[in-house]
Amino acid sequence: MTAAARAGEVEVESGRADVGAVEIALGRLVLVLDRDGVAWLPDHRTLLVADLHLEKGSSRARRGFLLPPYDTRETLARLAAPVAAHHPARVIALGDSFHDPDGPARLDADARGALAALQAGRDWLWLTGNHDPALPATLGGEVADTVALDGVALRHEPRSEPGSEPEICGHLHPVAKVRLRGRAVRARCFVHDGRRLVMPAFGAYAGGLNVCDAAFAPLFPNGFTARVAGRERLYTVSSRALCGD
Repeated sequence: MTAAARAGEVEVESGRADVGAVEIALGRLVLVLDRDGVAWLPDHRTLLVADLHLEKGSSRARRGFLLPPYDTRETLARLAAPVAAHHPARVIALGDSFHDPDGPARLDADARGALAALQAGRDWLWLTGNHDPALPATLGGEVADTVALDGVALRHEPRSEPGSEPEICGHLHPVAKVRLRGRAVRARCFVHDGRRLVMPAFGAYAGGLNVCDAAFAPLFPNGFTARVAGRERLYTVSSRALCGD
């Protein structure tokens, strides 16, 4: 095993480069993973996004951390690009859309307007998460704990019980530590096998957990494929290349 593998790193040039997006399947469900960190379900005209963590900046500020309070503005502006590109009939946010239960009440007028513009003309479903177990009706859209599409469960936290149905989830904020032109960088990534997809966190201030962390092992006992977001494309890297044996 190389020193880079022991550190959870791999040269991204050694992975296969996909042009901006890559198509995968979970059971009967077809998804297009985009380097922006969203997943497009063409058969359902549905866009998936996970872990927006809106109002994390204001939440941290209340606890004495000095962070610029612009994360919500940046996150919603970034989300506007894939929404405009795909024109979804529905957007599903896979939980932890707000960093704490009081986050919706702290949205300023500009943020509310940006969110309303994203919701206009389409269905919007908020799935609850551990950071936002309840969401107010004033946000617009509908709220649920989980939803199923073509036999695949969409929820916030992954389940590793034997025999559980295929699922798409968030919660773990997967990142891969890779080497690009000789320097180590951490990049958000999708992680999947034939039955489970863990989405990257989309929020501007959302942190990340290395995919080689023990938390991923029970979810992918036979290994996984990471789709690592580069500046212009996704890189396909195996768990063996990232984490070694």
